[in-house]
Amino acid sequence: MTRRTAICSSVDYHTAGEPFRIIADPPVEAPGASVAEKRARAVSGSALDDLRRLLCFEPRGHADMYGGFITAPDDADADFGVLFWHKDGFSTACGHGTMALGAWAVESGLAAAEPSGLTEVRIDVPSGRVNAQVHTDSAGEVTSIDFVNVPSRLVATGITVDTGRGRLSVDLAWGGALYALVDGDRLGLDVVPEDLGELIALGREVKASLAGHPETAHPVDERLSGVYGTIIVNRFGTTDTGELHQRNVTVFADGQVDRSPCGSGTAARIAALHASGELVPGQTLIHDSIIGTRFRARVLEETADGVVPVVAGTAHRVASTSFELDPRDALVPGFVLR
Repeated sequence: MTRRTAICSSVDYHTAGEPFRIIADPPVEAPGASVAEKRARAVSGSALDDLRRLLCFEPRGHADMYGGFITAPDDADADFGVLFWHKDGFSTACGHGTMALGAWAVESGLAAAEPSGLTEVRIDVPSGRVNAQVHTDSAGEVTSIDFVNVPSRLVATGITVDTGRGRLSVDLAWGGALYALVDGDRLGLDVVPEDLGELIALGREVKASLAGHPETAHPVDERLSGVYGTIIVNRFGTTDTGELHQRNVTVFADGQVDRSPCGSGTAARIAALHASGELVPGQTLIHDSIIGTRFRARVLEETADGVVPVVAGTAHRVASTSFELDPRDALVPGFVLR
C-alpha cells in the first residue's frame, strides 16, 4: 500500500463566484514580525511559496485559484492575520477573501456571533488592517458581509499606455492594491464572458505598459508598489432608486480573472468615482461582475489618507479538503496552463 503524506487541510469558500481557499493551520512557518514582512519573505524558493504553488496549481487548484494562509496578527487588536495568494505569488490585499474570512470566522466559531446580528472580525493583511462586518440572522446564520477597507484614493489620471488597441488613457487608484482603470465603453468593449479572451489580453497589456511607471510607486512602502490588476468598466448610469450602476472585470497578476466584482478593486473604484464627483456623497455603487454577481459599495468616511470604502456581498462555504502527497506523483507541485 502506498504511504501518502498529509500536507494540510483547507476550507473553501466562494465570494460572489470567486474562490477562496483558507488554510487555517499552514504546516510551514511564515517568518516575520508583521503580515507585511511575512509577505516580503515569502519569495520564490521559500517553503511558504512552495506550499502556495502546491495548493494553487493543477491538479489541486487551477490558474484562477485564490486563497490565504492564516497567520498571527500584527498585534492583539486584530483577530488574526492572513497572507493572500494566487497562482503568481502573494498579494497585498483581497476584498473577496476578507469577506470569505469573515464568514469563516463566524461559522467556524473562531469569532462568536454577536446577539445584535453584527459581528466585527478584524484582520491584518499586508496593506494594513481591514474589518469584515458579518451580519447574522436570529438563528446565527451568516446572511452577508461588509468589507471595510483601508483608506483608498485616486492616485493619477490620464496616464497614456501603449496596447494592441493603440494608445489608451488610464487612471490609477489604490484600494489596498494599485489598479489601472480602463473605460471599456470608450473602447467599444463589453464586459461579458464571450469576450473574456480579449479582456484578459488588454488587461495584461495595460499592466505591462505601466511596469516601472513612477506613478505606480507606493509613497511610503516599496513593498506595495506596482500595478496589481487592470479593471475594465462598463457604465449603466443611475438606477431609478438613485444608485450608480456599473459592471467590471478585474484582470490581475498574470492574466488571472476575478469572477466577483473584486473587493479591493471595488474599493479603488469607489475612491476614483468619489474623487471625480461621479459618485455623489451618500450614493451607493452597484458593482456587477463579468458573471453577473454583485457587490454594493459606498464611502463610509473621508480621512486625510483617502476615503474608507465599505463593500457589501455574500460568501458561502463549498468544501473542506485534506491534501496529501503520493511519493509516486510526478506532478508536484503541479502545473498551470495560463
